[in-house]
Amino acid sequence: MIKTIKILSIFVCFTICVNCSSDDSSAKEEVVITDENGDEQTVDISLNKKQVGDSANDMLSGTNFDAIRFEIFYVEGLKPTENTISNFETFLSERLNKPNGIVVQLTQIASPGQAVYTINEIRDLEDDIRTKYNDEKEVAVFGIFIDGEYSENTENGSVLGVAYRNTSFVVFEETVQRFSGQPLAPSTTVLETTVLNHEFGHLLGLVNAGTTPQTDHQDVEHGRHCTTEDCLMFWTAETGEGLLNSISGGAIPSLDPLCIQDLQANGGK
Repeated sequence: MIKTIKILSIFVCFTICVNCSSDDSSAKEEVVITDENGDEQTVDISLNKKQVGDSANDMLSGTNFDAIRFEIFYVEGLKPTENTISNFETFLSERLNKPNGIVVQLTQIASPGQAVYTINEIRDLEDDIRTKYNDEKEVAVFGIFIDGEYSENTENGSVLGVAYRNTSFVVFEETVQRFSGQPLAPSTTVLETTVLNHEFGHLLGLVNAGTTPQTDHQDVEHGRHCTTEDCLMFWTAETGEGLLNSISGGAIPSLDPLCIQDLQANGGK
């Protein structure tokens, strides 16, 4: 029973992530950045500071942006595994229409030196270190694998990840590794991949968070989640056996046909 409770707490992040709305206004916020060629350009960074799901179509389709770039930071010693990144790239290529490419770029940073982080503090950290923003044909996504824990953790639940802006997410990697190190727990790669894919699923507007459902499959009681038990976007905090079956033994949950249908209707594959 104790082991079941510990595993259950892993999935608390999945309901919290979509409840975090943007703290930024719709007004333009222009800054001058230096691109990879050393040229200066003015970008409107407010386009990357909207609510979760607002850029779902931009990331799914090739209409407005034909490429996507992921700028993923990680605190020293907390780099996601190579298999996690490979799994994520496969997930992206299966769902996104980006004829000019999908780029995942990893960068190490020093620890900010905090034991606990609020979402506002993570937003501030993003604003300090982020260098990639949307340009004419490439949509940019920010992610960070961080140490410390989420300020909203409770005795019965530890948050592993949060999607908190339209192109931003955080994975609490130190917490992920703590859970994966427990006896009979899923591996680090399985947990990382599940959290990473799930949080990005929310950025893609799932479920009913910017991508319109084609059928009635939103688990309204648990927020922006799917009613299908074995779906990546399912909320399983109240079904211990269902959760254990879904991520034990190295099995990474995938999107169910209903969620895939929603993404396809919004420009995805």
